[in-house]
Amino acid sequence: MRKPLAAAFCALAIAGAGAAPATAADAAPTGVGKAADTGSATSAVSGVVTSVEQTLSGLRGPQAKAVNFAGTVALSNCSGSVVRMPDAEDNDPALVMTNGHCLESGFPGPGEVLVDKASSRTFSLLNASGSRVATLRAAKLAYGTMTDTDVALYQLTTTYGQIKSSYNINALTLSDSHPVAGTAIGIPSGYWKRIYSCSIDGFVPTLKEGDWTWKDSVRYTSACNTIGGTSGSPVVDQATNKVVAINNTGNEDGERCTVNNPCEVDANGTVTVRKGINYAQQTYGIPACVGIDSKLDLSASGCTLPKP
Repeated sequence: MRKPLAAAFCALAIAGAGAAPATAADAAPTGVGKAADTGSATSAVSGVVTSVEQTLSGLRGPQAKAVNFAGTVALSNCSGSVVRMPDAEDNDPALVMTNGHCLESGFPGPGEVLVDKASSRTFSLLNASGSRVATLRAAKLAYGTMTDTDVALYQLTTTYGQIKSSYNINALTLSDSHPVAGTAIGIPSGYWKRIYSCSIDGFVPTLKEGDWTWKDSVRYTSACNTIGGTSGSPVVDQATNKVVAINNTGNEDGERCTVNNPCEVDANGTVTVRKGINYAQQTYGIPACVGIDSKLDLSASGCTLPKP
């Protein structure tokens, strides 16, 4: 979890990359993850949008065209997406997925799991080209944690069918299978309206950052140099268009296991630091925990999400 927007702008100005962020409404977390600090840099960053995005679109190549922004959302400080389980019905309340460290209430502590908490948070729904087409509203925070994984699920006041009929946008489907190393992926950031393309480099048994520990994390190849504001972006398998993970962090300075500088710990306890490499948390275990009417059931067979 790293790089607030102010720091991200400096990097973007040097690299010549960026895009306009969403309008801020809630206070943005700082110091951890890829959430954005929606401070004074916002207006400055927006000035580099158009020409840079045109350049980026030419660099992404034909593979990345399979992944677009339809169904993604922009939060005040992060990215996210409208997601559905493989067996979800159109009349089920829709779910928005983002990172646990993107919660409006701040970072959950180690071991903390939030379930069925009041929330009326809003999300800007994007179409395939990245244009905002609607504002969606949460009915509640169904689930949020930064323990073992880094995920939050908001239940919306609208159903999947209502979103489809009103805006012709389908939710992104979560895969219920463990991803495979070498898989080509796209990471569409609703906050930045930018798509990152690379491959899954491998998996990390334990990823440690500050006080938090995550299990079986996805490590990207170096081409996915995700930045502040990309937190919560879906990681999409380019071949199936299914979500296999959720983008959440990267080692910024080469430090060892500190905030903004996660380290890898293998099964033998050996610590590896990979400066500039970014990571995601797998999502294949979530469908087993969500039942009829999008209701969370942490006691369901096969559900391994941390419990309160």
